[in-house]
Amino acid sequence: MSRRTDYFNDPAAPKANSIVPAVTAFVVNDEGAVLMEQRSDNGRWGMPGGVQEVGEDIAGTVVREVLEETGIHVEVVGLVGIFTDPGHVIAFADGEVRQEFSLCFRAQPIGGKIKVSSESFAVRWISKTELDSLNISPTTRRRLDEGFRNAEVPVIS
Repeated sequence: MSRRTDYFNDPAAPKANSIVPAVTAFVVNDEGAVLMEQRSDNGRWGMPGGVQEVGEDIAGTVVREVLEETGIHVEVVGLVGIFTDPGHVIAFADGEVRQEFSLCFRAQPIGGKIKVSSESFAVRWISKTELDSLNISPTTRRRLDEGFRNAEVPVIS
């Protein structure tokens, strides 16, 4: 199943050979549940997201990735934070080892219907209380905590 391996402050982690602008979307519905997907590349639960493509602005990346991965149309309404921890590296099966560079955006759902994509095993709205029972990476957990904290000023780390 795993086409990627995440390392968190692991001295045995391979050295990063790339940094790629990526986004995640903190999408909360009217009931306070967050949009999550169980990723097909590592089996963990995460927020929808992905890498920016040439020719699109970063808000467009958020909208496209959420729609592609979950079937939900969103509108970007703010920034949760910028996460660039050099202790988090992601090794891909093709040899790329990426240092984390993720912009986490706050978005609101404006339509669509949940669907599973090739990038996920499951997509669900998950209550804040249910999050602790899921397999979630430490960096995703931090983004979720910051999103629910709803600070006026985005976190930069």
